[in-house]
Amino acid sequence: MPRLDRLATLYFAFPLKYVFGREGTGRVPILMYHSVSDNLFGKSRPYYQINTSPQAFARQMEWLYEADYNTLTLPQLKAAFERGSVPPRTAVITFDDGYRDFYTDAFASLRKYGFTASVFLATNRIQDTPAKIEGADYLTWGDVRELHAEGIDFGSHTASHPDLRSLDTEEVEYELGCSKHTIEDHLSTSVSAFAYPFAFPEEDRNFTRSLADILENHGFEVGVSTVIGRASSQDNRFFLPRLPVNSWDDYRLFHAKLAGCYDWLHAPQWLTKFVNHNVRLIQRAASVE
Repeated sequence: MPRLDRLATLYFAFPLKYVFGREGTGRVPILMYHSVSDNLFGKSRPYYQINTSPQAFARQMEWLYEADYNTLTLPQLKAAFERGSVPPRTAVITFDDGYRDFYTDAFASLRKYGFTASVFLATNRIQDTPAKIEGADYLTWGDVRELHAEGIDFGSHTASHPDLRSLDTEEVEYELGCSKHTIEDHLSTSVSAFAYPFAFPEEDRNFTRSLADILENHGFEVGVSTVIGRASSQDNRFFLPRLPVNSWDDYRLFHAKLAGCYDWLHAPQWLTKFVNHNVRLIQRAASVE
């Protein structure tokens, strides 16, 4: 079955963008990766797959370089937004979870082109020797220290990678505070960035407001989510949107995403979440009666 998101992006959104002209600067693609490996695990849908082959990742970094993009870490992007001076052709490369293949397979391509990245650690999975969980190896603290010395930024992805909406406030406080302090203890530096685990519940305003307050109280300054799109200084600084990238992104789709032609997908993404959220509320109310 053809990928509807790809067809709509390349044959509808992309032509429209150039018919009506290019938009101004200010929106930055934050690329969302997970594992850079041929080891296919987790979700395997083209739309959202957590695996990118090392060969595909290397090609994507080459395309980024040939298109004259420069990269910032997430904290550096926040500072650029605050200054109001984001350099043209800026991208942020992010990796969730802390898979060890970032160290063994991805980092060489980043270093080849002078790129940096932000890596978000689920700290309970980072040990002194590689932990294997659900078929995948995770970074060690030795790896993390070595990569940090090479300029890679590390942030929190919680301690145990839970669905935060299923926890009470005290448990959320623990997940955020513990992960942040654990990374700071191992790197002897402050941690300011956070990546939300699982699909971000943007439709639940009460939860997102509460979570933003908790993040600020723990000293976080910036964060990313799974909301689709490019980021701007007008977005909530704790839940910036990102662009999912994996092995299915060929040259045309990859560059269309960078150009903003994939941002349209946020509308159906939000609508689906909104409908599901309200259905759950109605079902919950009916069960109480």
